[in-house]
Amino acid sequence: MLRLEKRPQPSRLWTFATPPLAVLITMIAGGALFAALGKDPAEAIATIFWQPLFGEFSFYYRPQLLIKAAPLILIAIGLSLGFRAGIWNIGAEGQYIMGALAGAGVALALYPLESRIVFPLMVLAGALGGWAWAMIPAMLKLRFGTNEILVSLMLVYVAEQLLAAMALGPMRNPDGRGFPGSRNLRQYESAHNGELIPGTGMHWGVAAALIAVILAYVLLSRHSLGFHIRLAGQAPRAARFAGVRPGRLVVFCLGTAGALAGLAGMFEVAGPAGQVSIDFNVGYGFTAIIVAFLGRLHPVGIALAGLLMALTYIGGEMAQSTMGLPAAAIQLFQGMLLFFLLAVDLLTNFRLRVRLREAA
Repeated sequence: MLRLEKRPQPSRLWTFATPPLAVLITMIAGGALFAALGKDPAEAIATIFWQPLFGEFSFYYRPQLLIKAAPLILIAIGLSLGFRAGIWNIGAEGQYIMGALAGAGVALALYPLESRIVFPLMVLAGALGGWAWAMIPAMLKLRFGTNEILVSLMLVYVAEQLLAAMALGPMRNPDGRGFPGSRNLRQYESAHNGELIPGTGMHWGVAAALIAVILAYVLLSRHSLGFHIRLAGQAPRAARFAGVRPGRLVVFCLGTAGALAGLAGMFEVAGPAGQVSIDFNVGYGFTAIIVAFLGRLHPVGIALAGLLMALTYIGGEMAQSTMGLPAAAIQLFQGMLLFFLLAVDLLTNFRLRVRLREAA
């Protein structure tokens, strides 16, 4: 008989071994899924993981890795701080949307002003928009003891309705002949988040993601606040005895996550997306949860996990166009990654023991 036996302390080996093992199992299970759909599993896996990096058109797809990874890393860094402290913000998608709306709102309000101050104002507005949306579950939790998981998640649907209302109403392009969507910000020089170095995919969102990784690493490893965050998540009772104030952590972690998600939305609407549209949000806020756990809630790990998840996005799009794989299959493949990561992560705190049945 197999039984689980709790380890005296979490296994350091399995802590680092579970992410690559989860990726390997996902490849195997994904291959079986693609085979069931009548596709060559080896070709599908190679298209997703190999072609964007080393294929015939890799010169075009490699810069896209940074473009796709930047919002995932930004959002996941913010989420990881809360997850470490036991504060479960599941509404980053809504904060991402509100940051995009706030940033785009500033640009559209100042249009057609050509000034260097426009983009910094958009950055500030994007961060404040995401922060303000995250403060709703934070304040409700502190004042009424509500569950931040449910409140933040429900606010995602409110944000989606606001996005649709803005795309069809106040932010709709007056020169768009009635079609939904705002002006194209890529044609507004002062508001466009273009590439800093042509052909590299490096824009301000990528730079912000890199800065967020560095600051989060310093915070968690060198600052007393980072110690409080880790202590609150690992031993809540001990944290109270150590003088940690849970209310302040809730405000800080949710606020930081909201601000970073809002920045990600602003950089996206001012760059790759280019406009406020009904289908602007593509699930980055939810995918970032996978990135955070795949990266073991560590800033450097999150950066690597963000690049890996971006690779599945780009490779998945290639597989859809070249092999005819349905989009739902690619989304299921990405979801498998979190499922298997959580399943294999069990071995970090438990070990499997084989016990023979005793003879009657």
